Amino acid sequence: MYIKTTRHIKITVVPAYLAEQSDPAEQHYVWAYTIQIENMGQETVQLLNRYWHITDAGGVVQEVRGPGVVGEQPTLQPGNAYQYTSGAALRTPSGIMTGKYGMVTQSGESFLVDIPTFSLDSPDQVKRPN
Repeated sequence: MYIKTTRHIKITVVPAYLAEQSDPAEQHYVWAYTIQIENMGQETVQLLNRYWHITDAGGVVQEVRGPGVVGEQPTLQPGNAYQYTSGAALRTPSGIMTGKYGMVTQSGESFLVDIPTFSLDSPDQVKRPN
């Protein structure tokens, strides 16, 4: 579990390797990640867009930008949370993801919320001693 709070917006990420959807022989590795966005502040906010920076074990970077998450732009009143599950596929058995959500307050102020950096790990990754 990975957790980060920015401006009273708490982001919790739980990644999971999906062996049944992965095919290591074809260099295809798939993960699901569940994210909870919790408004711990005093004002209503809306998630407008997302940005992902995904790096595989070989250093190849994918950047993903778009409106909302899973087709929605949720509005969170104080004390409320929104949870969704999405996925990522890589050509290597491990990687990392990090990103930001673009949010706006009810009064129209835009701000960015950090998504905690999290690792995508599979049983097929090579373990190296430190």
